[in-house]
Amino acid sequence: MISKKMTKALTQQINAELYSGYLYFSMSSYATSIGLRGTAHWMFTQAQEETAHALKQCQYLQSQGEHVVLAAIEQPPATFESALDMFEQVLKHEKKVTAAINALTKLSVEENDYATQIFLQWFVTEQVEEEEHAFEIAGRLKMIGASTGALLYIDKELGKRAFTLPEGVKLG
Repeated sequence: MISKKMTKALTQQINAELYSGYLYFSMSSYATSIGLRGTAHWMFTQAQEETAHALKQCQYLQSQGEHVVLAAIEQPPATFESALDMFEQVLKHEKKVTAAINALTKLSVEENDYATQIFLQWFVTEQVEEEEHAFEIAGRLKMIGASTGALLYIDKELGKRAFTLPEGVKLG
């Protein structure tokens, strides 16, 4: 079974994932307020995804016979300088999440917790994708500079994103 140390670390990660959802929901609200509905949709979809990550981790701990006790979630920022600023913050945040997932993976190796190592591999792969997407979008926004037309085109493209429930997450 899973150790108390690993349970505590995964529970902290659950709270971090919930904060991520909260952050992206805040970004979605801000993007809506400045008329970037596609960006708002992208951020809302990201909020759903992060919340599903927390649920996936919670269900894993419960499958290991553990009780998940959640802590308070910090208030995220509510305003941003621009769409570029938002996506630069997304990239910075996702790098922080990657570091946390890597630390969890390291702990699972140190504890010879093979089940948790296997479970965490999904998140390791997911973080590569998360950083790649944020890096790509921030790069495109940097490239266009102050071009309103290009911003609206990118915004429209971001609005096409669809949410998919991660593999293994059970609702209800």
